[in-house]
Amino acid sequence: MKNSRILWLLGLLAPVALVGALLVGGSGTIWPDPRTELGRAILSLRLNRVVCGFAVGAGLAVAGAVLQAVLRNPLAEPYVLGVSSGAGLGAGLVILLGWTAYSVFALPAGAFLLAVITLALVYTLARQHGHLSRYGLLLSGVIISSVMSSLLMLLISLAPVEGLHGVVWWLLGNLQADSGALLMVGAALIAVALLGVLWLARDLDALTLGPEMAHHLGVSPAIITALALGLATLLTAAAVALSGMIGFVGLIVPHGMRGLVGPGHRRLLPATALAGGMFLVLCDALGRTLFAPVEVPVGVVTSLLGGPFFLWLLRRRRSASWVE
Repeated sequence: MKNSRILWLLGLLAPVALVGALLVGGSGTIWPDPRTELGRAILSLRLNRVVCGFAVGAGLAVAGAVLQAVLRNPLAEPYVLGVSSGAGLGAGLVILLGWTAYSVFALPAGAFLLAVITLALVYTLARQHGHLSRYGLLLSGVIISSVMSSLLMLLISLAPVEGLHGVVWWLLGNLQADSGALLMVGAALIAVALLGVLWLARDLDALTLGPEMAHHLGVSPAIITALALGLATLLTAAAVALSGMIGFVGLIVPHGMRGLVGPGHRRLLPATALAGGMFLVLCDALGRTLFAPVEVPVGVVTSLLGGPFFLWLLRRRRSASWVE
């Protein structure tokens, strides 16, 4: 009952947080006057930014929760495992080649393709003698993430000067989507993937017990693992296509929600989606006001918060058994 009340409370707090974020701008906290053309334009920009932030935050947070369940590693997260870097390389390649002019689906498709390749590489390198090494998973993720980031930096260094500022700003995490069409496509992909993950909630509970126990419970570990990893990758790719590189949302939020609503994914996943959306929207509001009128990219804010949190998790006494 307590867990249900927390879930309902998150549902009530979400619209309050979104409306509060609409008040925040680089010039201070004020509600734009919708009677003027300038006020309507400002309100539209803020609304798109808040919707983008909520969708991206929900997608990244749930992707982290799914990866932690499937890989049975509480340190698993799209940014840590290199999936975000792979998606960033794919999206950056699409942007620099100018393919976004041909289709609104080009950016999510490029991000998804490279994210899948990255996760496959990490997963393959982490397997030792047919078993998945949790320590190897983190190490492989760091290495592949570094390689993907280096390749993206190479592409940027070889690209023409025109448009480089926009690409670099996007890489730091930017919730101002390039177009309304891209925002609609990205948010729709995230929504579909979230529904798919919720449908797998019971199977994810079984996977956390191990593949053998899941098999005895009537769950096919190979099929569910492939579906869950595919959906987590889609969530990450859509989020990166919308906002660029934003790290540690999938690490901070699932751990916080797991302590509040428990490990059961039927409650954990919707709670994580709501909390992740609110978390990123509030981080963006903080980035806009902390050094106003200078705007701090939201990816920088989440990294400043997530880096120490990751180190704290790594140093906990139980971390030795997590990464063996």
